[in-house]
Amino acid sequence: MKHMILNAALALMLAVPQALAQGAGPAETIARQFEAFRADDLDAAFSHASPMIRGIFRTPGNFGMMVRNGYPMVRNPGEVRMLDLREEGGRTIQRVEIIDGKGRVHLLDYDMIETGNGWKINGVRFVEAPPLAA
Repeated sequence: MKHMILNAALALMLAVPQALAQGAGPAETIARQFEAFRADDLDAAFSHASPMIRGIFRTPGNFGMMVRNGYPMVRNPGEVRMLDLREEGGRTIQRVEIIDGKGRVHLLDYDMIETGNGWKINGVRFVEAPPLAA
């Protein structure tokens, strides 16, 4: 019994550093990109984009400009909440709620892909908020 407990503890000690080295899950990757935008670190923000997105925008500056113009609530987020994580047609989608500085609520779906370098953001689309009940 003592031998089994020692083996389990050893396996856990080896698994934790490996999990940390492999990177974070989808929600943590998105949160890190928000942190980078808050710090005005476009290099770090761009590092969380998928190879496809990086290929389209080519530089952190181009990427930052696109986010600033198309997704200002992402570039300068207020309150952020991670909602549901789901599989949809073979894709991993993380829903995110952002409350901007003016109190407006934005729902976005982040298309996530797992790469050899961890989870990356492969696209973001707006989700229409459900109508308010009367």
